[in-house]
Amino acid sequence: MTSIPVLTPSIAATSLEAQIGNTPLIGFRRVTAHLPPHVQIFAKAEWHNPGGSVKDRAALNIIREAEASGQLTPNKIILDSTSGNTGIAYAMLGAAKGYRVKLFLPENASPERMKILRAYGVDLVFTDPLEGSDGAIEAVRALAAREPARYFYANQYNNPANWRAHYKTTGVEIWQQTQGLVTHFVAGLGTSGTLMGTGRRLRDYNPAVQIIALQPDLAFHGLEGLKHMPTAIKPGIYDETFADRQLSISTEAAYNMGRRLAREEGYLVGISAAAAMAGALQIAEALAEQGQSGLIVTLFPDNAYKYLSESFWTED
Repeated sequence: MTSIPVLTPSIAATSLEAQIGNTPLIGFRRVTAHLPPHVQIFAKAEWHNPGGSVKDRAALNIIREAEASGQLTPNKIILDSTSGNTGIAYAMLGAAKGYRVKLFLPENASPERMKILRAYGVDLVFTDPLEGSDGAIEAVRALAAREPARYFYANQYNNPANWRAHYKTTGVEIWQQTQGLVTHFVAGLGTSGTLMGTGRRLRDYNPAVQIIALQPDLAFHGLEGLKHMPTAIKPGIYDETFADRQLSISTEAAYNMGRRLAREEGYLVGISAAAAMAGALQIAEALAEQGQSGLIVTLFPDNAYKYLSESFWTED
């Protein structure tokens, strides 16, 4: 009888967790063509993370720190509120690590995100769309308080593991990728983890780096994933005195920039990414007008694939 050899190939496999972070820094040609050479804009393309967004970073660190502290054990269910991307990251990592996941999200979250969450088998609870992310936060807090032994409440808006994810990774990557030449960092405000963690790391490297926070200009807006801080439940990890400057971006300006990035640069980005680019361009144009130089870095949280049901893409 012929024996069958056991194959032991030398294959270097990469784990799911190892694929999170180290995203590329991308540049622009047409949208920034009017800027002088000494003013540049770059963006972190966070859709390269396996879950498709920057939220993979925070979710991974929240889970790792909770496991290390004993707050998250195999018998507990990961619980949180989300507008979509963090929930997808929890779902992906929960599936990979063997945790069940229960999420509260507004009923008007994009249908693409809902389908992704359902594909991962997440237990979904929908909240009043008129209450936005704040309604989901209040609902999940109530459940976590009722059944603390059953759930690990990840609490992304108040968990310092959120901003520490960006302190450990995003800020380090930006500093290395720009060879320490970054002068401005622009980030949208949702949980505020990206701004707070990345900003703290960049300031550790160089206190002169300007940190700019970006948010919608109105309480009622169409910038999914971003918060209008004056009228929202403020995240516990957010320090409103931290940023050097606050920028307000209109929904219309973000939608217009989203179309421009797609049609002029070939980058089909999410709504909050388009808002971030609109803000970065404002900073760049002001520097150019004042005759100053600058290397501005912003962050594109995700691409547009979860927002293609929105009608604004086909408008002129």
